[in-house]
Amino acid sequence: MNLANCPQCGKVYVKNSYNICPSCLKELEEQYRKCADYLRKNRGCTLKELSEGTGVSVNLIIRFIREGRIAAKDAPNVLVPCESCGEPVKEGPLCANCRSKLSKDVHNMREDEKRRAEYKSSSGGSTYMKNRDKFEKS
Repeated sequence: MNLANCPQCGKVYVKNSYNICPSCLKELEEQYRKCADYLRKNRGCTLKELSEGTGVSVNLIIRFIREGRIAAKDAPNVLVPCESCGEPVKEGPLCANCRSKLSKDVHNMREDEKRRAEYKSSSGGSTYMKNRDKFEKS
């Protein structure tokens, strides 16, 4: 039997896929239900209003959104911070600017790798060893 300490409360529990003890999992589910119920009644609320109305921390609400438990269609005005720069984002972990920058960085990295591979293949390996027979003494 695999035992672990719950990272939230410190109790010993039998390991599960949630990596928290059953009592903390029950509390987490209760907080999610509070958020879901509040959003059904107040669809146009913001992240701060949702947190204040339910007593659930902003970080936990963001976690629910990132896990996909709270969808953007269910909460159109709930914006979460971009994981890179902190700008408000409606969907996904990154804002448009950071996604664009990341895409450019990946493109540049691929181009660099391609150039390195071309250089390596065109030089025929090590130039020191390439002309070795010319320098050997007879």
